[in-house]
Amino acid sequence: MQNIDLHIKDQQFYLPTFKRIPITFIKGLGSRLWDIENKEYVDLLAGIAVNNVGHCHPKVVKAIQEQAKDLIHISNFFVSPPQVALSELLVNISGLDRVFFTNSGAESVEGAIKIARRYSHSKDRGGKIISMHNSFHGRTLATIATGQPKYQEGFGPIPHGFVQVPLNDIEALKSELSEDIAAIILEPIQGEGGIRPADQSYLQEVKDLCEKHDIVLIFDEIQSGIARTGKWFAKDIYGIQPDIMTLAKGLGGGMPIGAFLCNEKIASAIQFGDHGTTFGGNPLATAASLATLQVIVEEGLLSAAKTKGNWLKDQLNAMMLESSLIKEVRGEGLMLGVELHIPAADLVQRLLKAGFIANATAINVLRLVPPLNIPMEDLEKFIEVLKEEIKKIEIEQK
Repeated sequence: MQNIDLHIKDQQFYLPTFKRIPITFIKGLGSRLWDIENKEYVDLLAGIAVNNVGHCHPKVVKAIQEQAKDLIHISNFFVSPPQVALSELLVNISGLDRVFFTNSGAESVEGAIKIARRYSHSKDRGGKIISMHNSFHGRTLATIATGQPKYQEGFGPIPHGFVQVPLNDIEALKSELSEDIAAIILEPIQGEGGIRPADQSYLQEVKDLCEKHDIVLIFDEIQSGIARTGKWFAKDIYGIQPDIMTLAKGLGGGMPIGAFLCNEKIASAIQFGDHGTTFGGNPLATAASLATLQVIVEEGLLSAAKTKGNWLKDQLNAMMLESSLIKEVRGEGLMLGVELHIPAADLVQRLLKAGFIANATAINVLRLVPPLNIPMEDLEKFIEVLKEEIKKIEIEQK
């Protein structure tokens, strides 16, 4: 069987929401993937910042296998050992007080919006949510209302109660503040928006405004969390604690799981029955997540993400000085974006043909979010190939 065979069948049956690349992957291990034709790839996308400990890490696989033998799912009317253990661990490493488990990032953001509004209404305030231009918080109706207009087209009426302002523009934010505002949600480092970090001074001013006006501050760390930036969470780089934080992606080592955490102030407004989930926090997903976090600690992947990320950023910045195609290099740890003067799609295809998986975001940004345990040799080879492909494009443009 060839890659194209399943691609054709997929086009016949699957809802056409993804512009699929005609490659069928059948195996993954560490930073590598193999397609159905046995071609090997270095994965610099990691399932879009999901496989933080690589593909099929033996300890994560073992945890899933052992848990699946004993207990896969129970109602949240009861507790399970892995859920309780994961709750305690996330509270300890985040500095927040309470956690709720979901199945995805969008669910985590929906839950964060709900409890932020619940807190605001308990204080006789409004329920409007301020988000940032170029943000991305999910694909549900409420989360696209917080995001980019292109994701809203054709899905109206869009839920009301949402307003957007530019990131890093404190005056624009201040102009929207009122008694109607329940929360401000932002990504400390925008992912889909092109790997754009918030300014330190801006984030501190936002925090101060939220405290002054009793507005809930929500950090979306779905892409930047779980050691990706060299810290457990990007908030730790800034030294700023939100009221609520959303997680998913890297949390489960490939298993679907999300979470949102909050401080006791927010939790005090929640009553029994205010929120719920059927599958969220099930024993299988939480066992996988526990194993993932343990691997990050045991293998020193926080420092590895920082060290490898700094090296990669230095290499990319050096390339920028020599190339007319590279405009800017942004990000922290192994969450990096290379902004180009041209659309990034062509470069992504060239890299894929050479055996390296990356992707284009925000049209002209090459996004690099590899596994945190990717070998240095893979990064070194990637830099070699990237230089070659950029030179080819520059020659073709002359």
